[in-house]
Amino acid sequence: MKRNFFSALILAAALAAFGCAKKAQVQGVSLDVSFSEATLSDNLMTDMTYTWKTGSDFVKMDRDYNVFVHFWHNDNLLFQDDYVPEPAVSTWEPGRTYTVKRRVYIPQFIDEFDPAFKGEATLRLSVGFYNPFDRAGGSSREVLSKKLTVVPPPLGTPEVIYESGWYDLEVNQDTILKQWRWTAKEARCVIDNPRRDALLLIRGEANTNAVKDQKITFKINDLALDEFIAQEPLFDKSYTIKKEMLGDKDEFILTISADRSFIPAKVIPGSKDERELGVMVSFIYFR
Repeated sequence: MKRNFFSALILAAALAAFGCAKKAQVQGVSLDVSFSEATLSDNLMTDMTYTWKTGSDFVKMDRDYNVFVHFWHNDNLLFQDDYVPEPAVSTWEPGRTYTVKRRVYIPQFIDEFDPAFKGEATLRLSVGFYNPFDRAGGSSREVLSKKLTVVPPPLGTPEVIYESGWYDLEVNQDTILKQWRWTAKEARCVIDNPRRDALLLIRGEANTNAVKDQKITFKINDLALDEFIAQEPLFDKSYTIKKEMLGDKDEFILTISADRSFIPAKVIPGSKDERELGVMVSFIYFR
């Protein structure tokens, strides 16, 4: 009994310390976060506005901290959007307002067929400062913790089906893309035709070390949408698609192709990956 009693005391003390650490604020700094969409859903692209305010009691920071932006679903880090603030926080002054706008993608995570689902889900948004050179994470200081209500996409939201030429989803939170699918030399998606103008976003990465000056082509049905040379690894393409381009069928085909592919085992020392790879696609957004 005594051992259990002392264990409970130790656990309570640890939880209390953790709670205090989470509630620690940065002196003289407040933050308000807003979204361009009145209602948040999963599988949604939305613009975030960060409004940082420094009060008269603000103490100038001794170094340039980065900002962490974490979206938690239960105990899982669903996605993040850490960034380097401009101007640098070491230059911030008391009594000022600093506004940052960024675009984020809320990935699909709601299971509408889950018996426990009650029509909406909750994400916890955590924002604060951290020292990017502190690998232990002890420098993190939370400024804002906020619950967000997220609902499924509205009826009629086009579904994107990865039909052919795609490899399985891969996830690595330590990389820029966080998650992606490799294409073969050519990959096709089948997408519901909304019969209206819509926004198409394609974010991905080309392996410019393995393939120099790789040409990437996007097509809708048989019509060329874009063609570009991957001179930088990351690409983030945005298009307004007119309904006339989608045709009159219930679905249309989006094709992503590369003029040259590569096999990692043949070009990357130590690799045993025998797949024929084209480009990495983090997500395709069509709404």
